[in-house]
Amino acid sequence: MSTLEERLREALHDGALTVDESPDLFARVELSIHDDQRMRAQHQGIVAVLCCIVGAIAAVTIAVTDVRQGSALMDWWILELITLAVLIAVAFWLGPLIKRFGRSYAADVFRANPRTGKSFLMLTDVAYYLIFFAYILFTVSFEPKGSWDDTVNAAQLQHETARLGGILLIIGLLHSANLVALPVMGRLLTLNRHLDERSTSPPDEG
Repeated sequence: MSTLEERLREALHDGALTVDESPDLFARVELSIHDDQRMRAQHQGIVAVLCCIVGAIAAVTIAVTDVRQGSALMDWWILELITLAVLIAVAFWLGPLIKRFGRSYAADVFRANPRTGKSFLMLTDVAYYLIFFAYILFTVSFEPKGSWDDTVNAAQLQHETARLGGILLIIGLLHSANLVALPVMGRLLTLNRHLDERSTSPPDEG
């Protein structure tokens, strides 16, 4: 063994001696493995749900579509009902899904007052759902619009696609605003709590 290798071995050995063994190392590694397995199961579940939704929409579309002279025809109100069902499903499923991935972020923001943070998030969810369903009610159609036909045409397809894009845009903007507002709200709540504790604490006797 050369001098360089001997010095390197001694340096590594001395460095290993200075490292303290963590008593919860095995527990943390095991927890990390469980988290990876849970995340993998969640991703598989998301893919399965998406496949089921796409399959259900495709099955319903095929069932209600009438093929005449090589053209696929569908009554306008059927596509309107399908779009309405998809919008409601997106509002109920995508919002909670995004919230699930942001729980750790919210917990870090409201770690000083978790009960107040939980109440704030619940009120935010109520506001989100009100906005989602208000958008759905504003965009629903009870009769064909000016450029629509009794059967589905390009104008109606463009309108329904814009409705889907609109609710996705609203969800994205609301959650983006939430990412910015949560730290500010958490900071303000923490400061208010400190001020309340300071005002209720007895004065120091000099």
